[in-house]
Amino acid sequence: MFSLTLALSNLLQQLGLSQIVSEIIAFALIFTLAIGIAWIGHSLFKRYLCRWARRTETNLDDEILRNVRAPIFLLAILFGLYYGLSGIASLQAYSEDFATAFTVGEILVVTFTITRIINVLVSWYAEQSAKRGKQVSNHILFILKKVVQVVIYVFALVIILGVFGQNLSGIIVGFGVGGIAIALAIQNILSDALTAFSIYFDQPFEIGDFIVVGDYAGTVTKIGIISTRIQLLQGEELIISNKNLISTSVRNFKKLQRRRIVFTVKVTSETSVEKLKKIPHIIAKIIKKTELTELDRVHFRDFGDFSLDFEVVYYIMTGDYNKYMDVQQQINYGILEEFEREKIEMAYPTQKIFYVNEKDTA
Repeated sequence: MFSLTLALSNLLQQLGLSQIVSEIIAFALIFTLAIGIAWIGHSLFKRYLCRWARRTETNLDDEILRNVRAPIFLLAILFGLYYGLSGIASLQAYSEDFATAFTVGEILVVTFTITRIINVLVSWYAEQSAKRGKQVSNHILFILKKVVQVVIYVFALVIILGVFGQNLSGIIVGFGVGGIAIALAIQNILSDALTAFSIYFDQPFEIGDFIVVGDYAGTVTKIGIISTRIQLLQGEELIISNKNLISTSVRNFKKLQRRRIVFTVKVTSETSVEKLKKIPHIIAKIIKKTELTELDRVHFRDFGDFSLDFEVVYYIMTGDYNKYMDVQQQINYGILEEFEREKIEMAYPTQKIFYVNEKDTA
């Protein structure tokens, strides 16, 4: 390209044009040629590659192609501008400056393209997660994008400084010392921020999950970069730092798919043996005909202080607490109805006191 510029300039000078005029015309031709090639490439890119991408199952390739189309066009223009100016003899003294500026421009365009592709990938991941029914925190995604962009631009800055001939070892050491100083100054904030990313990727809970943390129970409403907000059952909002949240045990009831239920039925001590033998069959029949339940066992467990106790164990096939209470209520009604029909009395705390007449004992 550089020899072509000189050849055009020399050819125009042979036609009787002055050196300056021939160099300007040669620059204009080379620059126009570069723009033409870039425009043809842009059109082919849009017509064929983008059309092919639209026939694929996902829109990821469409978005990537749409975001890299303009930077590629800009890069072609930079090539035309650089090689066009390089052919001007009066500017040869600044050739190294042109080369440096062109290299910096290339680095910036490539960096910008990489950041746009990363934004597309993160947005596509969030979209796919939403389709799978997994809610993603937009706040954390925004922070993730910014952190990745800052890292990429820092690397680009280091490379640009190397192009200008700076001592990269000293710069890297300076970045390291500065990073350590900043990290020590904001270590608590960084700890919460890193924990937020841990929550995001490990996913011990998500927005909308019902969790129990220590003595608090409620629904997760927001997972932030510093703290998590939980709407408690009492109505108030609990704001807890991510570091403290992860350092304690978290019980997630949203992931509960099968709940084991144990309850006791107490009948009076005067209940006959015949009726006692009927009770396990009565309760088992009630549970088996109730929806969302699976009977485990019913046993005459022990002799209580004022009652005869039966232990009932069954499973309910849902994690929804309200549905569990509806099922338990239905079972309780069924037990009361059958006991009333069989004339089996439920026990309640009672005591028998025997009075002894001292005259009778004398």
